[in-house]
Amino acid sequence: MTRPRGTTEWRGSITELGTTMGSYYGRPIVKEPVWSPEIPYYFFTGGLAGASSVLHVVAKVTGNERLAKSFLYIGAAADAVSPVLLVKDLGRPERFLHMLRMFKVTSPMSVGSWILLVSGGASNTAAVLELLGVLKPVKWAAEAVALVAGPPLATYTGALVANTSIPVWSEARDELPWLFGASAAASAGAAAAMVTPAELAGPARRAAVGGAAVELAIGLLMEHRLGFVGEVYRQGEAGKLNKLAKACTVAGATLLALKGKRSRAAAVAGSAFVLAGEVALRWSVFKAGFQSARDPRYTVLSQRERLANRRKGDH
Repeated sequence: MTRPRGTTEWRGSITELGTTMGSYYGRPIVKEPVWSPEIPYYFFTGGLAGASSVLHVVAKVTGNERLAKSFLYIGAAADAVSPVLLVKDLGRPERFLHMLRMFKVTSPMSVGSWILLVSGGASNTAAVLELLGVLKPVKWAAEAVALVAGPPLATYTGALVANTSIPVWSEARDELPWLFGASAAASAGAAAAMVTPAELAGPARRAAVGGAAVELAIGLLMEHRLGFVGEVYRQGEAGKLNKLAKACTVAGATLLALKGKRSRAAAVAGSAFVLAGEVALRWSVFKAGFQSARDPRYTVLSQRERLANRRKGDH
């Protein structure tokens, strides 16, 4: 079903166009992402690192030194892994260096590369100095820098994917950064609860449970607000991963809340479920982008809906 030149009406509805064609004029309307499978793991480790840097300082200020060390080392490890995953996706290390040649505030990729560099350098410096027990003023300064870089690192990947032309991502530009931020808090809390004695891990468990609850609420809101475009989260690989993410997150958060304080085994198992759920969430969002790009209906209908709403607002 095509649109003849010189006419202004479709031969058929937009819905028919999308269901009968896999492309638009023989070509996809938007290209699928070119990112490799390392990217969803990069989303996860970046969020884990950013939230851990914030929670490290919170635990330290409240006097929980043992938990603070857990957050510090977890954040440093995640910060060390993130550039490796990003470089693996880029193919060559110099491509990452090229992204640092300029700072463009309107580009999430440019801003994110600098945030990753600053956060990784600060958190790893603080972790090494903590391990060696030297240069405390320098360590405190590094912790402060990591604290400032933490929230942007935990959320910028949500802004990054929302800044693309992929319908299911761009239409969720208001929710994705918050979704990734809540997921990051849940990840950091679960990771720390897994490696910290139960009697000292209360704040970490609360971060895991609270982050999971907020994440689930934002996810449901996002899927509802996306409407027709959001159906990709109920179909194909994205749908399976979305169900897995919710099941693991709910199971893990429930186990941590009910038995995490009394049972070390329950704390470890609950944390493992939450972490698995957060990885699955990143994969679900990742796969949803590919599925959304393949089907022209999601692009055409969302554009028509925005145009109709704009015209309605003008009147």
